[in-house]
Amino acid sequence: MPEIDMITKYKRVHMLGIGGISMSGIAEILKFFGVIVTGSDYASTETTEKLINNGIDVTIGHNLENLAKADAVVYSAAIPKDDIEIIKALELNKPTIERCDFLGSLTKAFKDTIGISGTHGKTTTTSMVSLCFIEAGLDPTIQVGAFLKQIDGNYKVGDSEHFIIEACEYVESFLKFFPKSEIVLNIDNDHLDYFKNIENIKNAFVKYVKLIPDDGLLVINGDDNYCLELPSFTNAKVISYGINNTSSDFVAKNISFDNNGFPEFDVYFKDDFYEKFKLSVPGNHNILNALATISLSDSYRIDKKHIKSALLKYTGAHRRFEFKGQFNNVSVYDDYAHHPTEILATANSTSMKKHNTSWAIFQPHTYSRTSSLLKELADSLMGFDNIIILDIYAAREKNIYNISSQDLVNEINKIENKAIYISNFDDVLTHIKQKATDGDIVLTIGAGTVTNIGPLLVK
Repeated sequence: MPEIDMITKYKRVHMLGIGGISMSGIAEILKFFGVIVTGSDYASTETTEKLINNGIDVTIGHNLENLAKADAVVYSAAIPKDDIEIIKALELNKPTIERCDFLGSLTKAFKDTIGISGTHGKTTTTSMVSLCFIEAGLDPTIQVGAFLKQIDGNYKVGDSEHFIIEACEYVESFLKFFPKSEIVLNIDNDHLDYFKNIENIKNAFVKYVKLIPDDGLLVINGDDNYCLELPSFTNAKVISYGINNTSSDFVAKNISFDNNGFPEFDVYFKDDFYEKFKLSVPGNHNILNALATISLSDSYRIDKKHIKSALLKYTGAHRRFEFKGQFNNVSVYDDYAHHPTEILATANSTSMKKHNTSWAIFQPHTYSRTSSLLKELADSLMGFDNIIILDIYAAREKNIYNISSQDLVNEINKIENKAIYISNFDDVLTHIKQKATDGDIVLTIGAGTVTNIGPLLVK
């Protein structure tokens, strides 16, 4: 078992932004180990309701009384420095710890932390790896960046030294972790509001790989040129996987897709047939995610039959090409994609599904990303037949970039005239209900509130 005293030295912890996907997981893990957890968030969500139902005292708004009783205050990066609870905590000389630092100390308590990183595919691969370990009876502790139905949430507390965690590169938070094994799925131009350029992103991953001990494991995507540079920065065992790079250790061959776009493929290990696999999620990108999972699981001596069964059982995490239902024989899906590479993967998955016409309802995520990747976003959306662009979801930003959704519409229509701008969700619903016909696919795409449209369509 993990070294509990590292986790429980604070008897009472107050968490600011407790409804966040990572914060809520930490809250539940602390509660499991006997820590009294309270928290606050600015809005009531499905996650805050679940925390309350599980006996955690959550306040919507502020709660200075709970904060005053706490031995430590943990806050998410989204909490501003002038937040009244942060100010109060400093006044009271409470230890204040940012989420990634606190999570880092949590990873240190486990002898075998497995960090799954990369610009895209982290949640899916963390989910796939988790299911392989569960299937093999290894009882891991898990923290994943989305709701996973097999563990009925975004976390699980296990009775072993394995801690499987989604390791995010944003603001280099993954450098606070203590991984024994790592998967690096890909390295791409993203979070430019923080990193500024691809060189800084690559350097962050180099620093991350240097965290692996010599007796650890690094699994890399052999199809990604930046990933191929990483082995020179570690003495750990390195395993590669790929589809195009046939000199990788694990390679997928003889790939075919069914009407749902679900792939079936043979895996070869060092040119010898390893096993045939079938997935219940669509697209080529998920073959790569599965190969990463197979590479790691094999190193942990998980039986092929368990890997095969777990991968088939995985039907997607929340908001990853998630089927929401139908109206008038039109299928509605929801996807978290907000970077051009992810949108291309979603378009690729859509093209492999049997359908008539596709409708993409896209909500650009952050002004900085929309501004710096405007042309790439336009190009990535060309795989859809009809495109509706919503207002930019600001997240943590102010619009200092002089960018608007209409700019993205104009960029798309320069290539092919098939995009329109609609700001009001009700107007989007009306438009889709009038225009979409039998056999069409509608996708809501983006990391923001666009996810609310799917349920309204199928209702």
